[in-house]
Amino acid sequence: MKRLLLVLLGASIALAYAESDMSELERDARALELYLQDRQDHKNFCPQFNWDQPSLDDYKRDLRSHLPGGCKK
Repeated sequence: MKRLLLVLLGASIALAYAESDMSELERDARALELYLQDRQDHKNFCPQFNWDQPSLDDYKRDLRSHLPGGCKK
């Protein structure tokens, strides 16, 4: 798990530039990072909210957190 987090941290630093400049692979990596971060943040900060996490494809279309409103991020 620690190794995955380090990889994701490195990916987030590498993907810090504008979305329009991203290759498909970079966009997919960023979407996966957001997906995994939302899963962890929901577990850590707002498990009381009933939340069905959107699919990874939803994250690929819209590169942003999809946590429910009121969940600390």
